[in-house]
Amino acid sequence: MTRFQDLGLIPPLLEALAAEGYEHPTPIQAAAIPHALTGRDILGCAQTGTGKTAAFALPILQQLSAEPIPTPRAARALVLAPTRELATQIEERFTAYGKSTGLRSTVIYGGMAQGPQVRAVRAGLDVIVATPGRLLDLMGQMVVSLGTIRFLVLDEADRMLDMGFLPDVHRILMRVPLRRQTMLYSATLPREILDLVHNNLHDPVKVETSPSSTTVERVKQLVVHVETGRKLRALEKIVFAPGDMRALVFTRTKEGANRVVEQLNRGPYRADVMHADRSQSAREKSLESFKKGDTRVLVATDIVSRGLDVDGVTHVINYDVPDEPEAYVHRIGRTARAGANGIAITLCEPVERRKLSAIEKTIRMEIPVAAGSAPRDAAPPPHGSGGHAPRTSPGSASRASRSARATASRSSAAGSSGSSTRCSSTRRASSATRWADGSRSRSACATRSASTSSSCSRRRWRGGATGSSPRSPASCDPRWASSPSRSCARRCC
Repeated sequence: MTRFQDLGLIPPLLEALAAEGYEHPTPIQAAAIPHALTGRDILGCAQTGTGKTAAFALPILQQLSAEPIPTPRAARALVLAPTRELATQIEERFTAYGKSTGLRSTVIYGGMAQGPQVRAVRAGLDVIVATPGRLLDLMGQMVVSLGTIRFLVLDEADRMLDMGFLPDVHRILMRVPLRRQTMLYSATLPREILDLVHNNLHDPVKVETSPSSTTVERVKQLVVHVETGRKLRALEKIVFAPGDMRALVFTRTKEGANRVVEQLNRGPYRADVMHADRSQSAREKSLESFKKGDTRVLVATDIVSRGLDVDGVTHVINYDVPDEPEAYVHRIGRTARAGANGIAITLCEPVERRKLSAIEKTIRMEIPVAAGSAPRDAAPPPHGSGGHAPRTSPGSASRASRSARATASRSSAAGSSGSSTRCSSTRRASSATRWADGSRSRSACATRSASTSSSCSRRRWRGGATGSSPRSPASCDPRWASSPSRSCARRCC
């Protein structure tokens, strides 16, 4: 088995890895680090939880430590991450791996006062880990300059380069020197964005240790089919079961997360919530409590589904089936990390089964149905008492069908007659109104009416009645010629 010593890493990094308890590199690390150390651009794709952070952090630290520190000290490496939590985690890894190298790093993200971040930048540093929004703010204030960047990393590349983040990423790339090493890492690389990815890399080495959008083999995946409106009861049955558990519950919306945690806190175990509406300090407090084991259940939106590394997560529960199949891969990747096993349970209502099918197509497997769950192909019960459809004989059904058609026919005929009567009355009222206000003389109208065929009473000037030529717009009243839908001879007169 490959060891970190075999990858050509310097002693300070090897000592830091030993202190962290790492002896052997993961497949993505063993495949990517040698190429990155030579300065090649990297396009990395691996299952979530396989150590992508170390795959780019270690080569950057080694190359930076081999160069003299510039004066004034300015950032030479930039790592972009989609969320504050992921950015914080990446910066912690840079600090841990590079503690013996003398290199400095800081994290920049929104949701908190920028004062400490500005002071860290002005004090001089080597590595910036940032989210795009706050980084652009500091660039606009002339606090951060990217003119000295030599290493650029886009972590979770599929999210960073999708339509939502693409404008900010392009603005940042325009300020980064072209002579740089670029590395992109993600668990999923949809084909529709691969062109965007390759436009930012020069002769990249593609490192793919598993097919895109596959899941970790150590995760036991199950689906529980529930009736509409019964998800909360099914969730309580799972998380309130006796035994050790540390569960991440994912909801689609922030409001849904709040409702779920409010209900769970009525039970015997503590639950907390984490989403974008909470302040950064509250999110950090919730995450720290969950990491320590003080909180049994953490209910969250997809904000924590990418790159967050929490040891000991035993269960990931999809309370809502994700809209994007790739989000499912990231969600369940929060468990079974660092060689451990985990369980991923998806609660699926009948209206969500199409999304479930899309997920199974993406991950190339059929998710097993949990014991006691409704069958996969069970249709939702019809409306009615007790959920059972009324029984009818063939004869009664036929008679009911004939009666319904006859009723519909009579209604249609009555509606047509009423419509014709209303149409005629409207035309007469319209003519009377125009005669009354003196807009046209009665004799002129009579003359024009006499010269017009009676068959044109329902004819429009764009197309006349059968057997007669269309009237030109000029021969109609100008007030009606501007409205193509109201142009027959008698309605003009």
